[in-house]
Amino acid sequence: MKRVLTLLAALLAALIVGAGWYVYSKQPSRQGLVQLQHLEGSVTVRYDERGVPHIRAESELDLYRTLGYVQAQDRLFQMEAMRRLSRGELAEVLGPKLLDTDKLFRSLRIRERADSYVAALDKQSPAWKALQAYLDGINQYQDTHAAPVEFDVLGIRKRPFTAQDSVSVAGYMAYSFAAAFRTEPVMTYVRDQLGHDYLNIFDLDWQPKGVLAHQHTPNAPSLSASDWQDLNAIARLSEQALADNGLPQFEGSNAWVIAGNHTKSGKPLLAGDPHIRFSTPAVWYEAELSAPGLELYGHHQALVPFAFLGHNLDFGWSLTMFQNDDLDLIAEKVNPDNPNQVWYRDKWVDLVTTEQQIAVKGQAPVNFTLRQSPHGPIINDVLGANAGKTPIAMWWAFLDTQNPILEGFYQLNRADTLAKARAASAKVQAPGLNIVWANAKGDIGWWAAAQLPKRPAGVKPGFILDGSTHQADKEGFYPFSANPQEENPARGYIVSANFQPVSPTGMEIPGYYNLADRGQQLNLQLSDKNLKWDIDATQKLQLGTTTGYGPRLLAPLLPVLREAVSDPQELKWVEQLALWKGDYPLESVSATLFNQFLFNLADGALHDELGNSFFDTLLSTRVIDAALPRLAANADSPWWDNRATPVRETRADVVKAAWNASLAHLKSTLGPDASQWQWGKAHTLTHNHPLGTQKPLERIFDVGPFEAPGTHEVPNNLSAKIGPAPWPVTYGPSTRRIIDFADPAHGLTINPVGQSGVPFDPHYADQAEAYVEGIYHQAHFSEEEVTANTRSTLKLLPARGVQ
Repeated sequence: MKRVLTLLAALLAALIVGAGWYVYSKQPSRQGLVQLQHLEGSVTVRYDERGVPHIRAESELDLYRTLGYVQAQDRLFQMEAMRRLSRGELAEVLGPKLLDTDKLFRSLRIRERADSYVAALDKQSPAWKALQAYLDGINQYQDTHAAPVEFDVLGIRKRPFTAQDSVSVAGYMAYSFAAAFRTEPVMTYVRDQLGHDYLNIFDLDWQPKGVLAHQHTPNAPSLSASDWQDLNAIARLSEQALADNGLPQFEGSNAWVIAGNHTKSGKPLLAGDPHIRFSTPAVWYEAELSAPGLELYGHHQALVPFAFLGHNLDFGWSLTMFQNDDLDLIAEKVNPDNPNQVWYRDKWVDLVTTEQQIAVKGQAPVNFTLRQSPHGPIINDVLGANAGKTPIAMWWAFLDTQNPILEGFYQLNRADTLAKARAASAKVQAPGLNIVWANAKGDIGWWAAAQLPKRPAGVKPGFILDGSTHQADKEGFYPFSANPQEENPARGYIVSANFQPVSPTGMEIPGYYNLADRGQQLNLQLSDKNLKWDIDATQKLQLGTTTGYGPRLLAPLLPVLREAVSDPQELKWVEQLALWKGDYPLESVSATLFNQFLFNLADGALHDELGNSFFDTLLSTRVIDAALPRLAANADSPWWDNRATPVRETRADVVKAAWNASLAHLKSTLGPDASQWQWGKAHTLTHNHPLGTQKPLERIFDVGPFEAPGTHEVPNNLSAKIGPAPWPVTYGPSTRRIIDFADPAHGLTINPVGQSGVPFDPHYADQAEAYVEGIYHQAHFSEEEVTANTRSTLKLLPARGVQ
């Protein structure tokens, strides 16, 4: 027995040692000497207390090669997952459940665009050489180190990263901005199947004939029931592809810059927090770069060497999403005598067909046929044999513009004047971005960066367009000077919060913009002429959790509720809502009650007309936010009537039913004691990893949950989809940055999770609690502070020999 126990103990010890060695073999190495091929000289990388690398090199190419190497140490699986998603290669490692996602991204033609984009690049440009050095650093790390644990779990084979991968990831970023996939099918359905009176709440211009109505022109297509199923399936697949893979999706953002005459320091103050779907690891990788001609503290994305956010002692910038509509869905009319032809510019034109093969884990490869009309790729081919009879094409600016975005950000990383920043912004054509910029000399500026298409007069691209007419044609692009922009405005500040911007020419810019509430909240405080702004006041503004949305929506419904509710305790809750200011701290009960009521109100009013699928799709769009207050204020809206009943319901009927359903759901979910219906208990943040969808792997890879303040469309925009409690937060500030250019060496930042994407690394989740509590960390910039805060040093030497 003693021998058996001894043997078992030895085996257990061996397993523990083996597991420990396995985990250790996957960890980043942040100290010691490393030989790296193609270096021109030695490079020093000092890691601070948050695991942020501070890279010192004697040449730009050495700097970018080292950045690629150290970023790969921390984020190699993120790089792999991003390129596979964007290029339609997830099924190869995740199996057949990802086949439809792969088909969708193949249909977007990102792969083909990446090939043509790279082929056209100037191979002698500094930006190209920097990209190649960066990718070389990534590949050298991958070739000489153990694969990440995710590679082992999923059976991923190592393969080199290429410039085409980098461009493909940029394509994914552009696609994730494109709300048209989720919005245009449901808006067209409301218009063409329900009618004008139902469209009113969405505040969209009505076209009485409808661009898809068959009477519009003899050649126009009409959509069948199967076509509507197609459109909704595409919308759902698009949302699911972005939401279910634990990868970042771009949603919104705040950024503002305040001129020196409105700050305590007398210098500009820059703040920004791009809103992106939460994931593990987080989207941004922080690094300080130093080489002759470049000093920058930047926030980088996977496979892109140039910082998308950054600052130094002289200038800095942040980003928000422009949210211009740069993607049109187009219904094609098919030749009844030839299913491979569509009507285009008054004649039948052949569709272009290509074949692709998708590798699928555990089964034979799947052949996939891609078709393309003169308007663009046919996207509903992703549905295969279940597709309806009407081909739906996609025109997308990412596929149809030169879009020198890499060159643009290379230049923006060095843009210390208004003129340089403006010129760099003009090179960002898709996706649309607002670039909010300042320098230490006192200049501030904002440029809405995108190449805006000229659509025919009267065309409303918020609906599916008719490919048999000229509505889907593009008449070129507007010049950059027509884009919304400001430089040193007299008001002394600029705020960008995804609301509808204004062009200098006064032209309309179609888009899927957010509510004005968040921007109005920021503008109200920034416009206070009696306030001189500093870091502390800016932090409070950035962490604000109040919006006028809830009180605005409730105002016309409170009299209805008071009439419908008779229970004394319930009347107290109604009056609490009447006094509620629309704030979302952790302890608020009114916030919980309102959000549950909001869902039940939408469900009671809209669900019967739209059905399960279109209703769920609508809840994922931005247009629902503007629609619900208009619905609440209109007692005569046809949405109040339930089509499934013989009687005609009124607003009062739906409001009463929604109230009762809300209380019943909260009692069953959060308990009968209403004092326990606190916002923080119902509204939580978990940072999901792609492998966290497989239990029990979420215990290893996911981070959270944390009680989360804030909500949708407040400055601290920790957002959850409209739905029943509890509410898992899906997106929010992907970082919070504040830079006072009187002391830019002490800028503030925070990572929502941690710098590293390697499980069991000390920096995997070491910032998660601080983030949700609204704590900031200092970004070390000066030589003295970098030295003082160095925790380890990695030195990279040319491979020709270690000195």
